[in-house]
Amino acid sequence: MTETRLGVLLWNQATGWPEYEAAARKVDALGYDSLWSWDHLYAIFGDPHQAIFEGYTTLAAWAKATSRVKLGLLVGANTFRNPGVVAKAITTIDHVSGGRAICGLGGAWMEPEHTATGIEFFSGFGERLDRLDEAVAALRAALDGEAVTSPEGGAYAFQDFVVLPRPVQAHLPIMIGGSGEKKTLRTVAKYADQWNAMGAVDMLARKVEVLKGHCDAVGRDVSTIQFTAGCKPIIRDSEAEARRVWEAQMAHNRTPMDDVLDDDTFWVGTPDLIVERMLERKALGFHTFLAELAAPFDDETIERWIGEVLPMVDRAS
Repeated sequence: MTETRLGVLLWNQATGWPEYEAAARKVDALGYDSLWSWDHLYAIFGDPHQAIFEGYTTLAAWAKATSRVKLGLLVGANTFRNPGVVAKAITTIDHVSGGRAICGLGGAWMEPEHTATGIEFFSGFGERLDRLDEAVAALRAALDGEAVTSPEGGAYAFQDFVVLPRPVQAHLPIMIGGSGEKKTLRTVAKYADQWNAMGAVDMLARKVEVLKGHCDAVGRDVSTIQFTAGCKPIIRDSEAEARRVWEAQMAHNRTPMDDVLDDDTFWVGTPDLIVERMLERKALGFHTFLAELAAPFDDETIERWIGEVLPMVDRAS
């Protein structure tokens, strides 16, 4: 039986630092496998003009506030930084944390934060994904100790770029988020140690089959990729009670309920409901679950997901 692993992404919007750090310490103390933050400059739920902390500096701070949990961005926006800077940042975090860093990467999607800062958004999602593929190739090589020179005509212009010191981990894992069938999943097949996807079971089943096809095409064993399923659980003894917590969180995040009612990644209800959703995804090969939790952070859900729901899932699978 493949072990079920749990991680937590704490929304870095609509929170102050003391509460944010306290929630991170709690996740670490309870034995979760991983802890994640977004990589955004504007809030992504509700009003974009509300408080949000920056991703990489959050990971560096968490590296000193925690002792055992793995740390990553879910996921880093490739448009924000040159991949060489990313390699240095994640290597530094790996050293600060004693070898607990995960390099999360994605193509980026939120145009308003790019427009506001003057960061180039490029011609479209296709170009951003082409750049992501080239960036991940360079990062994988650099993190593994190779000198990187960019291919002629590529998006980047590395010339014998090396990363020193090397990461603490001999093979610092790369997480890629996204499910685009033509480009993102091919990049996952070529380079990723972990893949994050979210959505309905039927959709995920299709994405898994597409990924398997890409793995076959590039000669990769798909079982070497850790599948991680994103979700947003709120756990209470009744659906009504969980719904009240959800509505209060969305109000705190200036997010109308009409904006999230159709989002099937919100799992709002009893432990049995959460177990059912997890088992459906485990049947597809997703053995790691990453919960996005909104501020104000819900201690009851954090405690019950790992203390009550996880044992139920493991007994049933």
